[in-house]
Amino acid sequence: MKGALAAEKHSHPSLLSNFILGSQDGLVNVLGILLGLTAATTDRRLIFVAAFAALGAESISMGAVAYTSTLAKRRQYLKAVKIEKEEINRIPKVEREEVREIFEEWGYKGETLERATGVIVDNPRAWLNFMLSYELNLEPISESEARNGFLVVFSSTVFGSFVPLIPYFFASGGLLTSTIASVIISGALLFFIGYYEAKTTVGSLWKSGLQMTVIGLGAGVAGFLI
Repeated sequence: MKGALAAEKHSHPSLLSNFILGSQDGLVNVLGILLGLTAATTDRRLIFVAAFAALGAESISMGAVAYTSTLAKRRQYLKAVKIEKEEINRIPKVEREEVREIFEEWGYKGETLERATGVIVDNPRAWLNFMLSYELNLEPISESEARNGFLVVFSSTVFGSFVPLIPYFFASGGLLTSTIASVIISGALLFFIGYYEAKTTVGSLWKSGLQMTVIGLGAGVAGFLI
């Protein structure tokens, strides 16, 4: 049984959301800058300087935000753990009744309700985790999660930011050709991100892909219009 459980794999929600956050933000930001500058200048060097400056600043900024926000969530979680431990020790009857009420909401009754409540409160660790999860709706946040969040968001922002630039390196035609190719490649990546999100979570694959494409390209075109 343990081997079967160990073999079962699940995608990590925060990893997926951080990847989507970074890659979409970087792509849309740089695409908007490229479209705007293409409308304002024909100097390819100026376009590269502005795009790479945005890539660097956006990647570091997004990674830093992911790091600090995760640290804040961890501090909130640790504070909740401390408060809940104190309440279990200070007012155990009240906390036991809260466990019982949660099971009642789940449809437990009579002897089954009392037995389920007893199983939880007889184990201090299970009691604490139960209250954190089902009373406070909090998930544990490890020390490494802030660092991992920074790395994922930073690297995915760099990746997303670089994608719209690819045609500007390799397109043999003028800036208009590079711009059209950039929009096409960016739209394809946005569609893939939305498609992959739906595949690993729930929802229509094509609808999610198209939705991500429309939102992303719409934000990028806003830079061109401005």
